[in-house]
Amino acid sequence: MWAALLAALLMMAGLQTATSAAGESGDRDTAAAAAQVLTWTAGDSITEYTSAPTTAVAGPATIVFENSAATGNTTGMPHTLTFATSDPEFNNDVQLNILANPSDAQGGKHTAEVTLTPGRYFYHCTIPGHGEMQGILTVTEGSGEDTTAPEATAKVNGTQNSEGQYVGSASVTLEATDAGSGVDRIEYAIGADGAWQPYTAPVVVDQVGTHTVRYRALDKAGNVSDTKSVEFTVVAPPSDDTTAPETSATVDGEKNADGAYIDMATVTVTASDTGSGVNTIEYALGADGAWQPYTGPVMVHEVGTHTVRYRATDKAGNAAAEKSVEFTVVAAPPQDTTPPATGVTVEGTRNSDGAYVGDATVTVSADDGHGGSGVAGIEYSLDGGPYLAYTEPVVVDRAGRHTVTYRATDQAGNTSEPRTVSFTVVADGGVPAPNCPEYDERLTVIVGTVDSGVPNRVTNNRCRIGELIEDEKEWTSQALFLKHVDGVLDALLAEGVVDKREYRAITRAARESGIGKPGQTEGYRKILDGSEESFTKWEQVGGGSFALNPDGSITSGTTKPGLGMLWFPERKYGDFSLRLQWRDDAPGTGNANSGVFVRFPQVHDHPEESRPEWVAIKYGHEVQVFDSPSGDMYKTGSVYGFDRVGLAGAGVTQKGTWNDYEIRVVDQHYSVYRNGVLINEFDNTGGQLFEPPRSDDPGTDGRRFASGYIGLQVHGTTDVVSFRDVRIREL
Repeated sequence: MWAALLAALLMMAGLQTATSAAGESGDRDTAAAAAQVLTWTAGDSITEYTSAPTTAVAGPATIVFENSAATGNTTGMPHTLTFATSDPEFNNDVQLNILANPSDAQGGKHTAEVTLTPGRYFYHCTIPGHGEMQGILTVTEGSGEDTTAPEATAKVNGTQNSEGQYVGSASVTLEATDAGSGVDRIEYAIGADGAWQPYTAPVVVDQVGTHTVRYRALDKAGNVSDTKSVEFTVVAPPSDDTTAPETSATVDGEKNADGAYIDMATVTVTASDTGSGVNTIEYALGADGAWQPYTGPVMVHEVGTHTVRYRATDKAGNAAAEKSVEFTVVAAPPQDTTPPATGVTVEGTRNSDGAYVGDATVTVSADDGHGGSGVAGIEYSLDGGPYLAYTEPVVVDRAGRHTVTYRATDQAGNTSEPRTVSFTVVADGGVPAPNCPEYDERLTVIVGTVDSGVPNRVTNNRCRIGELIEDEKEWTSQALFLKHVDGVLDALLAEGVVDKREYRAITRAARESGIGKPGQTEGYRKILDGSEESFTKWEQVGGGSFALNPDGSITSGTTKPGLGMLWFPERKYGDFSLRLQWRDDAPGTGNANSGVFVRFPQVHDHPEESRPEWVAIKYGHEVQVFDSPSGDMYKTGSVYGFDRVGLAGAGVTQKGTWNDYEIRVVDQHYSVYRNGVLINEFDNTGGQLFEPPRSDDPGTDGRRFASGYIGLQVHGTTDVVSFRDVRIREL
C-alpha cells in the first residue's frame, strides 16, 4: 500500500507544481474578477473532506484547498483535491489537481483560479485508500441557487383506430427542458408499480391492453419534476388467428440422488405464437395460487413438493390451456467444513546417524473421515518447490537435506494446513552422482552475487536449479548467458519445477548479475575438478592425507595420523572469490575439524620451519570448518585466531550433507558465506592473534600478505572431511 501511495504522491507532485504555479502567477485581473471563493478543507479522515461546498455560480471562482493543522490534520497525512475530467456525466472543463499536506511550502493551504460552467463537477481524492473522499459541486446560471425543477412532456405516437386505440403498438417520446442548471436525465416507469428506468429512446409498448407510462425529469442541481403520466390502449391488428400459443416449462437446479432440488428450483416458462404473437404469460403457485404476470424465471426456495401452473394468451385473445410442472425442494445437507487429515511415512535403508542411504521413499495419505465430502486430491512440494499432484510415493535420491510439504483437499473445497517432513539422504556408492554442470548446494538460486529468492530445489534430472544456470562459467556476452538461462527455465517451467513468478525472479537476477557484460572479470577456474589430473597438481605436506573418490570428491584419510595440509602450489592469488563444497564425514557421533587456508607464502621458503604445514598456520589465514557444539571455540566461518563465529551465527547442517562455502577476499577484507548466507566479515587490521597469545606467533604484520596460496587442512584420522569442486575467480 505504501509503495502505491508513494508512486501516487510522486505522480501528483509533478501535477501540483503546475497547478500551484498557475494559481500563484496567473492572470491577476481574472483573480480580482472572481466573485466567489470556494473552500475545501481536510484533516485526519480518509473517508471525507472536513468541509466542502455543494453549489456555485457559473463564472470565475477562487478554489481554496487547505489540509493543515488548523483544519484538523494532526498526522501529516497528505490529501488531494482533484476534479474528474473523464466521466461523461459531469463537466470536464476544469483541470484541477492540488496535493496538500501540512509540511509543504504553503503550509497545506493552496489556491487556484478557475472558470466554472453550468452543470455538475465531480471531485475526489486520488491518493490510494482515500477513495471515499468525494462529492459533487453543482454550478448554476446567474447569482442564485437553482431550485426550479425541469419541465417534462410526453407524446404518444402510432397508428390509431376510430376509437383512438393504438393498433399493434404505441411509442412514447419524452422531452424535458430546464432554464437553470440544465436537464440531467429523464426517467420513466410502466404501470402504477413499475420501477423507474433511465429514458434513452422512445418507449415502445406492443402488449394488448390499457397502459400507463409515468415520467419525470431531474436537473443538474438535483431538482425533480412532479410525476406525470400518459394512458393509452393497444389493440391487436385485425386477424383471423384462432390458434392459442404453445407453452412449455422447464425446472432447473442442483439435484440430489432422489431427483429432488437442493435448496432451490428455478422454473422457466416459454410461449410462442405464429399468428398474432404472444401477448401475456402468467403463472400461479399451487392449486389455489393467484395468477401473476410472468416476467422472468420463478425461483422456489421453500422445502416441500410444489406445483407451478402456467398459461399464455396471444394478441388475438386466444388463451392456451393451463399446464403445470411438479417438483420437490429439499434442504441442503450439512456443509462439510472440516479439511482432511493427512499423514506421511518415509521409508528406506538408514545408517547409524538416521540418514537414508541412497534414497528415501515418501508416502502421503489423507482421510476425510465419516460424513465428510471425500478426499479430492493430495499435493506435495519438494524442497520449497511448487505444489504438484501426488499420485504415487515420491522417491528422493539426491544426497542432501530435504523437506517434503504436503496437504490435501476434500470435495467441499476444504484444504488441510500444510505439514512437513524432513530427512537426509546420503550417497551409498551405488547411485552415481548426477552429471551437473556445477555444484551448488545453496538454499536459494543465486546468480553471480544476486539472490533471486527462489528455492534452489532439485530438478527432475537430480541437479539443482543453480547448478543448471552455470553462472560460474566464463560467458562471452550477457546476451548469450541470458539465452542459456531462458532455455534452462523454459524446460523447468514445462516440467513444473518452477512457476512463472519464480521464472521471472531468476531471469531478473540473471540480468542484474552482469554476467557476460564487457569488462566483467573471467569466470571461476576449477583447480580441483574431480579428475586425477587435477588432483595430482596439489601437494600434501605434514601429516594426514587426502584420497580421490570415484564421484570426484576427496576425503581425508583415516590411516595416516597427524596434522597436515593439501595445498595448490601452481600460483598465488591476491583478491579472489574461492568457492568449494565440504562435507562432515566424521565417524560415529563426532564432528570433523578442518579448514581452508588462504594467502600464505610458499611453504618451502621457510627452512626455519621444521613442519611446512605450519607456514600456512603462522603466516596465512585459516577459515574454520567445525560444527561441533563442544570443543574448540572457533566454529565454522571463524578466521582462526582472529575472529570467532558461534554455531548460532553459522548454522549447522547434518553430517553427510554438502555445504557450499565461499571465501571472498578484497584487500584485507574477508567475507565468508555458507550456503549463500554471509556468516562472517573480518578486516585484517592488526590486534592480538591468539587467545591466549602464542610464543611462536610471528605477529600481525606477518599475516597481512596481499597475495598467497590456497590449502585444505587435514586435522587427524577421526576428523574425516570431504571436499569437492574447488574453484577460484580473481577479483
